[in-house]
Amino acid sequence: MRQLREYILKAVLGGVLVVVPIYLASLLVRRIAQSLVGFVRPIARLLPDWLPAENLLSLVLVLIVCFLVGAAIQTPVGRVAREQIEKSFFERVPGYGLFRSLTQQLAGVSKENVWKPALAEIEDALVPAFIIEELDDGSFTVFVPSVPTPLAGAVYILSRDRVHPLDVPFSQAIRAVSRWGSGSKELVAAMQTKAGEHVSRR
Repeated sequence: MRQLREYILKAVLGGVLVVVPIYLASLLVRRIAQSLVGFVRPIARLLPDWLPAENLLSLVLVLIVCFLVGAAIQTPVGRVAREQIEKSFFERVPGYGLFRSLTQQLAGVSKENVWKPALAEIEDALVPAFIIEELDDGSFTVFVPSVPTPLAGAVYILSRDRVHPLDVPFSQAIRAVSRWGSGSKELVAAMQTKAGEHVSRR
């Protein structure tokens, strides 16, 4: 019974961490689009009545604004401005840092060393894990996700010899966890390939 309660709790928490950011983002986009209805209404009147022109044009305008903001923060000045905004406001929002790191990893644009895919030795088994940080003594803090909710799990501090970093995309490791382990053979193959390369260099 206790295991069932823990499983349900982990599943709920994992779902919340995924659903809430998506819901808030969609709600924000919808509110912004609604606020722009009056702005696009003159143009919408020129289109056929059967087309939901006001809503459609509002959404397109929001996407254009998002594109322009995204392009602006790629510039040196934009990056500085984004960092200042994040430090002064967004980083104070609970869960923002985690959500930002995960979305960047999934998009393949993150240069951070956190959430690096790995296989960790727990008891007599290899389990999919993510390296969170390296300690001064060479050991690792690793996050072992629950199946099939990769955002819930347990944290371990393991010695270096029990953690096997993998040269695979973050999204591939997440898929293996969310699909009840399907695809883990590629993770094991990546570990064996790296181990073979390490032996051949000796």
